[in-house]
Amino acid sequence: VQLVESGGGLVQSGGSLRLSCAASGFTFSNFRMSWYRQAPGKERELVARITSAGGSTNYADSVKGRFTISRDNAKNTVYLEMNSLKPEDTAVYYCHARNPISPQYNYWGQGTQVTVSS
Repeated sequence: VQLVESGGGLVQSGGSLRLSCAASGFTFSNFRMSWYRQAPGKERELVARITSAGGSTNYADSVKGRFTISRDNAKNTVYLEMNSLKPEDTAVYYCHARNPISPQYNYWGQGTQVTVSS
C-alpha cells in the first residue's frame, strides 16, 4: 500500500497550490479520502474529506471557500486545490485513506510540506 503526496512547496500569501495523492495497493474507489495537516507544535487536523464515490465533501471551517478536494477514481488520485493561501496554512499536508466499512484498513501518506510566506 502506498499513498504518495506531491505538489507542496513555497508560495506567497494569496497564492495557490494543488496537492495530489497517488494511491496504490488497495481498491481506491472503496475508500474515503482525506487531507490532514500538521503545523509545528500543533496537533494534526482534518482539512478536507471526500466520500468514496466523490458525492460528498466536507471541510474544516478555516479552509471553507478556499480549498477544494476532489478525486479521480480512474487515476487512483485525490487532489486538494488550495487558493488564497495564508501563512497560517503552513504545515505538512498528509493524505489519508479509510475504508468506511472496515475502518481498520486505513493508510497514511508521508506528507508534503506547504509553506506560505507573508
